[in-house]
Amino acid sequence: MKNLLKCVGLCVVLFAWLACSSASAQNYQLVWSDEFNNDGVPDPSCWNYEEGFARNEELQWYQPDNARCKDGLLLIEARKEHRANPLYKENSTHWSTSREFVECTSSSITTAGKKEFLYGRFEVRARIPVGKGAWPAIWTLGSNMEWPSCGEIDIMEFYRKGGVPHILANAAWGTEQQWNAKWNSKAIPFAHFLEQNPDWASEFHVWRMDWDEEAIRLYLDNELLNEIKLQDTCNGSLGDNKNPFMQPHYLLLNLAVGGINGGPVSDATYPIRYEVDYVRVYQKK
Repeated sequence: MKNLLKCVGLCVVLFAWLACSSASAQNYQLVWSDEFNNDGVPDPSCWNYEEGFARNEELQWYQPDNARCKDGLLLIEARKEHRANPLYKENSTHWSTSREFVECTSSSITTAGKKEFLYGRFEVRARIPVGKGAWPAIWTLGSNMEWPSCGEIDIMEFYRKGGVPHILANAAWGTEQQWNAKWNSKAIPFAHFLEQNPDWASEFHVWRMDWDEEAIRLYLDNELLNEIKLQDTCNGSLGDNKNPFMQPHYLLLNLAVGGINGGPVSDATYPIRYEVDYVRVYQKK
């Protein structure tokens, strides 16, 4: 009898959760999605490419060739390559121009100027690489100010902190100092997810952001990872004391390698593959 009551109790809880989830979903309507169902390049009406060395002293040279749609997936692949760095300057001390060669290529695609959204539910189903040196991300930026006053939301980042793999969920905004961000960051050891599912890395997972006038809530497979209250996210004077999360943002999907957070990577790690099943954006009816 005790086991029966326990089972009934669990069913009641599950039913309540499903009812709540369904009610929540009914408050949203799909406003844009990319299912990546057409083989070839990502839809040019939605996506742009970053090119070259971008940020964070990362190893990869971004280029369009490393992003392709195939069999219903967006595939972003980092590859070991060796060719001359067209930005190279002898005796330069800047990380992007002091490198004589490009040693690794990858892709970063963005919806800047094409698909930008203010508030809503964002869902991305993906299988991420977790090898040493991999730094995949799902994130957003505002487009009307210099970083970080434009606002940054990291729906997903994966990299090693102190040599230990973590999944991160963050937001950043401006301060009184140029290029110096205020962060609200949560880093969850990857072991937390492996304890729940030893096969986690071989499977697809859903990252979700629920963003409204009050808060940004970041989830992984319905587990809340971080909640950022918008009452706490106003820029400093360099950002006109505005709240960067009360303006439209665009999406970025990228696979970085190495750099200040990715850390060292061995040649055996390549090629590194990041697979995205879909991107969906919902807004309240």
